[in-house]
Amino acid sequence: MNALKAALAAFTIIALQANAADVPARPSTALPGVSLLPTQLEMPGLGRQRQLRIYLPPGYASSHKRYPVLYMHDAQNLFDDATSYAGEWKVDETLDALAKAGKLELIVVGIDNGQDKRMNELNAWDNPRFGPAEGRQYMDFIVKVVKPLIDSSYRTLPDREHTAIMGSSMGGLISHFAINQYPKVFSKAGVFSPAYWTAPQSYGFVARTPLPRDARVYMLMGGDEGDTMVPDVQHMAQVVRNTGLPADHMVLKIVPGAHHNEGFWSGEFKEAVLWLFSPTTK
Repeated sequence: MNALKAALAAFTIIALQANAADVPARPSTALPGVSLLPTQLEMPGLGRQRQLRIYLPPGYASSHKRYPVLYMHDAQNLFDDATSYAGEWKVDETLDALAKAGKLELIVVGIDNGQDKRMNELNAWDNPRFGPAEGRQYMDFIVKVVKPLIDSSYRTLPDREHTAIMGSSMGGLISHFAINQYPKVFSKAGVFSPAYWTAPQSYGFVARTPLPRDARVYMLMGGDEGDTMVPDVQHMAQVVRNTGLPADHMVLKIVPGAHHNEGFWSGEFKEAVLWLFSPTTK
């Protein structure tokens, strides 16, 4: 499958979620730490509302601690097989296990995708095939609406040192944009299977907006994701290196034989999140 077909397949999957009523219901796999924000939030400049899905670590209710926060896209696919189309990331299962092992405790804020608007919302640059970009408005929504609400409603560590963003495919693209556009908000980004091919302008943008030297970027790609996607992520990794980010603050991991799907991303989530939130880089 080439890069264009991979992205179009992802777009079709998200669009099909809009017709979930036609699909037999599946049992929920979300753990008790996952909940839906009671009301959907208005998205300024986009004229839409959006659902948030919140994961709290197992000890949250019985502690007075404050926790780092990871913001993630495509929230329907993060925690629950019942709301996913092609499988879930198992973020809640992975983080529950890490918390119980004493390795990492996080709050995760998942932002639902916009279904038929996903290709626009997760791109900060216009694309001749998919239309006008809405990524800047989408990220403004996260930074100016979602994050203040989360920080006022939950016991977070709100500073940039403890705030990360992560996503896959188009979510990987917008996560890379986010850390460069908002370096005072995010200090860490998980960039999984980024669809750089939809936004060739992203290379110049990253080159012009070097990150603080303490930022961390974890870039992941499967070896069988598409004809251009591996060269694209290698190209971007070199752009990042050229901006002066220390070598031990960036990971580029290419997994031979891996494909563009939630099963791959789920299996890589633990390693990535441990590295991003480790006290010192490796």
